[in-house]
Amino acid sequence: QVQLVESGGGLVQVGGSLSLSCTASERLFGMGWFRQAPGKERELVALATSGGVTNYADVVKGRFTISRGNAGNTVYLQMNSLIPEDTAVYYCNGRTGTWPIVDYWGQGTQVTVSS
Repeated sequence: QVQLVESGGGLVQVGGSLSLSCTASERLFGMGWFRQAPGKERELVALATSGGVTNYADVVKGRFTISRGNAGNTVYLQMNSLIPEDTAVYYCNGRTGTWPIVDYWGQGTQVTVSS
């Protein structure tokens, strides 16, 4: 029953920046971002707990910043120094902090980085 809604995707030039937002219908322990390019596996971009502990994929470290809102139901992704390899559908992910552990997914938002 938990719904996640992403926003902020779009077209940006190489070296540019883009910000993604995701809002869940209830508080979640873990929230983060995954992405999937055509013909590629879905991959982790970044994760954050409600306490602010973060984890990044190596390919985005130093360029992307994940953050959580104080209410516990939002997650943001600031993407800087974008490169064409960042082009993908970005999916917001959320995980409950109590049993049963359940993952929820947003509908995805397209990010396209053009040369």
